[in-house]
Amino acid sequence: MSAPLVTILDDEPEVRRMLADALEEAGFRTLAFGRATEFEAALKTTTPDICLVDLSLPDRDGLTLVHRLALEQGAAIIIISGRAQVQDRVTGLELGADDYITKPFDPAEVVARIRARLRRDTPAVPAADIAFFQGWTAAFDRFVLVDEAGQETPFSHAEGEVLRLFLERPKRLISRQAMQEALGGAAGESFDRAMDVRISRLRTKLREDPKNPRLIKTIYGAGYIFLSDVRWG
Repeated sequence: MSAPLVTILDDEPEVRRMLADALEEAGFRTLAFGRATEFEAALKTTTPDICLVDLSLPDRDGLTLVHRLALEQGAAIIIISGRAQVQDRVTGLELGADDYITKPFDPAEVVARIRARLRRDTPAVPAADIAFFQGWTAAFDRFVLVDEAGQETPFSHAEGEVLRLFLERPKRLISRQAMQEALGGAAGESFDRAMDVRISRLRTKLREDPKNPRLIKTIYGAGYIFLSDVRWG
């Protein structure tokens, strides 16, 4: 099995070199880019395991790129940015990023975060890639929801984590604490807000009535319950 591939998108050459050196020494393969257009062109023929993305890019808004990556790519996304404001972190997570690291940073921390991210993405036993529920098919290998008519709706890597959590625990209460422990990340307001956004987007994609959802039910003060039977295949 080949080593995991990490793409680095940052307009600072010294940052790209520092990250590439640390990651390659840790056993990862790397590809580094200084512009979003080069990075997006490479994605047409390359499938990375992790994307490291700076927000301050010379040719593209970094947050917009993160959002598109989250919708279209199966890779995990880690933002590395000099923007240290809490709102920037929250926005990045809401748009689909899996983690957020602020500059300046220790390359060893980036390596550790990447390893932790990959461990969460590798279950102890092989997980099925397709789940069936209430006329829907969730294809985790392609990151799409398919309705009974065959219409496909993409979901992001981050949304897929939450959806899989629900589908693996149908008709059971899942508390916020259990979600935080399963999905990783620091507990707190930013995590809660990110979960609210991801669940809201999943409900929209599942065509739920926001006032009376049939599938993802909020139990106020306790957590969530996924109300459908689920079959994996």
